[in-house]
Amino acid sequence: MDTSVIIVCAGNSTRMQGRNKILLPLGDKLVIGVTMSAFQNCESVKEIVIVAREADIPEIKAEAERIGITKLADCTIGGATRQESVLNGIRCISKDTKMVAIHDGARPLVKPEHIEKTIKDARIFGGATLGVPVKDTIKVVDDGLITDTPPRSTLYITQTPQVFRRDIYFEGIDFALEHNLDFTDDCQLVEAVGGKICMTVGDYTNIKITTPEDIKLAEVMLDM
Repeated sequence: MDTSVIIVCAGNSTRMQGRNKILLPLGDKLVIGVTMSAFQNCESVKEIVIVAREADIPEIKAEAERIGITKLADCTIGGATRQESVLNGIRCISKDTKMVAIHDGARPLVKPEHIEKTIKDARIFGGATLGVPVKDTIKVVDDGLITDTPPRSTLYITQTPQVFRRDIYFEGIDFALEHNLDFTDDCQLVEAVGGKICMTVGDYTNIKITTPEDIKLAEVMLDM
């Protein structure tokens, strides 16, 4: 148990008609409850930190207690950007943790075995992220015109969790703060300081709930 998990769910849910997607029901839990349960069931995970809107924290804590989440260590308020939100979560993790995992609260269907695999790869390489190969041909477009067709075999859809060795991730944070950079992807922090990141192959069920239709899809996948 050497990994601290930061679950980020401080977004404004603009594409969910104002409803907070993490507090929607999914099976017999809320979305955030399903997400927390995946990490609760990972042997490598020592603690969970939730980053959320202040108004949502009481309901998140109540859900954790209701479903028996014992690894929830803290809840903190999100920042103006994703990077700021993650930094708020970082400030809450244990000082002796060795690995840091960042996960989207709206990805409830991540499998514990894939989380463990990503952590294992991050221990080896210093960083790892879950992802899957793209299925479609991708075009690079500039001003409405196709300029390139990158080989599909080199392209992956990046998911979460993204896991890093603590010292490497903190080096990336320091670099971003020093140069006033704001990244939307945690891998970019480590890439910016020359760190190696393994692409750990997961599966296509690890969807991010963004629209009301995604909840229906997640319900089907949860029963598979």
